[in-house]
Amino acid sequence: MTLAQLELQVIQWAHTKGLLSLDNAHAQMCKVTEEVGETAAALLKGNREALKDGIGDIAVTIIILAAQHGMTMQDCLSAAYDEIKNRTGRIERGTFIKDG
Repeated sequence: MTLAQLELQVIQWAHTKGLLSLDNAHAQMCKVTEEVGETAAALLKGNREALKDGIGDIAVTIIILAAQHGMTMQDCLSAAYDEIKNRTGRIERGTFIKDG
């Protein structure tokens, strides 16, 4: 299954659960941050399976948040990549620090 097909399935699932209303966007953002926290815990514990599940859960919650605003992951990722593709910087302690 392609990433685009999976995204469509997530959106269809969210629709059946009544999650696509813009009225739910704040609650959806809370869900995103909850999943990020769980994923951070999995990373710190070295739990690879929980990390995989967490990254997937983050993707699901972000797909729903984007859909609530009439966007796709491709729209969002394309915009982000256009912003970073020519960015310069350096790595400090494992973190990219952009110039300027």
